[in-house]
Amino acid sequence: MKMKTAGFIAAALSIFMMICTGGCAMDPEGALEDMKETALPSAQWQLDVTFPDWKGTPHSSLAINNRIGFYSYKGQGKLYLCCDEDCESFSLYLNGKRVNTEKLTAGKTWLADISDLSVNGRNSIQISDLKKGTVRVCVPYPEVMEGTIEDAGIDSEAIDLIDRIITADAANGFPSAQLAIVKDGRLVYEKSWGNVKTYDEHGNPVSAPSVTDETLYDLASNTKMYSVNYAIQYLLTQEKISLDTKIDEILGKEFSEDTIHIAYEGYEDVPLETNRKWKSELTLRDLLKHQAGFPPGPHYYNDRYDCASQYYDSDNGNVLYSGSDGSEDTRKETLKQICRTPLMYEPGTQTIYSDVDYMILCYCVEKITGMSMQDFLSETFWKPMGLEHITYNPLEHGFEKAACAATELMGHTRDGALHYTGIRTDTIQGTVHDPNAYYAMAGISGHAGLFASASDLAKLASVMLTGGYGEHRFFSQNVIDMFTAPKSEDVPYYGLGWWRQADHDFDRYFGSLASPDTFGHQGFTGTVTMIDPEQNLVIVLLTNRIHSKILEGDETLSAWGGNYYTTSTAGFIPEIIEISLENGTPDKKIWNSLLSDMISDAERRLQSAGITDPDHPQMKAYQALLSLND
Repeated sequence: MKMKTAGFIAAALSIFMMICTGGCAMDPEGALEDMKETALPSAQWQLDVTFPDWKGTPHSSLAINNRIGFYSYKGQGKLYLCCDEDCESFSLYLNGKRVNTEKLTAGKTWLADISDLSVNGRNSIQISDLKKGTVRVCVPYPEVMEGTIEDAGIDSEAIDLIDRIITADAANGFPSAQLAIVKDGRLVYEKSWGNVKTYDEHGNPVSAPSVTDETLYDLASNTKMYSVNYAIQYLLTQEKISLDTKIDEILGKEFSEDTIHIAYEGYEDVPLETNRKWKSELTLRDLLKHQAGFPPGPHYYNDRYDCASQYYDSDNGNVLYSGSDGSEDTRKETLKQICRTPLMYEPGTQTIYSDVDYMILCYCVEKITGMSMQDFLSETFWKPMGLEHITYNPLEHGFEKAACAATELMGHTRDGALHYTGIRTDTIQGTVHDPNAYYAMAGISGHAGLFASASDLAKLASVMLTGGYGEHRFFSQNVIDMFTAPKSEDVPYYGLGWWRQADHDFDRYFGSLASPDTFGHQGFTGTVTMIDPEQNLVIVLLTNRIHSKILEGDETLSAWGGNYYTTSTAGFIPEIIEISLENGTPDKKIWNSLLSDMISDAERRLQSAGITDPDHPQMKAYQALLSLND
């Protein structure tokens, strides 16, 4: 009986205290005591609204008129409160916590550090009880701060397993790797493995500087997202373009009128006038969807390419050749050759991933902005974000060869099997690997050419979670949603350029636990970016897996040894991270069990392929995993 009485008294006191503090269990005097008078900077705000009635005409049902959400992360954030001359008093709530506003005077702007009250993801602000006047609220975008895996709630043993796997691969022949993880607005992990150059032209080990967290990697097709997609998403947010603008209207009618006739092997022979009509109707949206009809990748740089059926003009005997010297004149000629290039199929009837789509989009962005892609991206994104390790043509922008991870051995000869005018024969290091980008596009293209460090790319990728960075607005939420939504019911694993996890369509790169709305991209040289909005998670793995010999006897000339290692598949990294995030600190035995499964799978692959050679890279990859059980 005494216990019940005591409980009643305690509850009554609690209610009394809540009434005295305006209905908030937290003492309002204890929140945001360091509000400072300031001037409102000129910025592109995430949130810029004026209370009351920010939403519109007053109405008793519009509770939304006094509340609004914004994006932030725990441990960071600030807001500006601009009280006009008539403002007498108001109540301020952040994420449901009442904030003391007594010291705020009319006619002043106040800066509040809200890091103690912010949460990961959507936050709320409420302005109530406003007596006269107005209050303008401005909130910048979150930025990527330094952090730890403990901040992210990632089990240290999960990180240790990832580290051990990549370390073992590097010790058994894998060239190099660089990893960065951003969780809830914090760079919680970055590490590098291997050397910037591992082999000479003949596949013999060499001595070279170690990879650092600032080493640049050739992003290959990841370029598509962080050049063309970012540029178009920005221009669309700024209402400077429409996705339904026809390419003819941007590049000129020669884009369609100069088309020549080619009968593509395996495809219906399309009459020239029909092809020209199809091309005249193509839009930016068609190209972003990879459904414009272009072939995957004509070799515009190769004057000796076997064009007997695929890229040959049957009317006059000319091939689609622009040059191979990498000059600006050749880059201009490449656009002319793209204009001559006919479509393989009727636009919209198929989805075929094509580098040509993004080469055209690059020309379109440059035409619209009047700037090179390098200059536009640098001025719009890299400089405002403080990114110093991302660029096209790094050797022309202050970086040495030793600051870049090497790629293919013996240039583009595929270990000496190919020859054409101007072909590179030395190990490629510091210049783009992709042949069209190097020979035909002067190193600057929309489909390839960007170099970056993993941490800089992870920061850039994080913009896709919020739309901006600090005081810079890049993408509206509507634009982000448009580009990352399924492009169609039939092809849910593509957005506009972005790859989507959908129904486990990219487990190889994103892992099996990633949310269906996870998106990202992959690059030929061995690069992967993954963005999981459900977890506020960005993972960037950069490797140079093609810095290795091609398997002897491989007729495809594409079986680089580096492709056979665990690290090159990438998906094991998000898999391990998401296991930890899903379960907090899981049973420690789970990591041993997972490793055991990976070893078993590797062994079955060897048996299925009949591989017994101890020097085969797939056998070395298996031995690397096996060594972790010692």
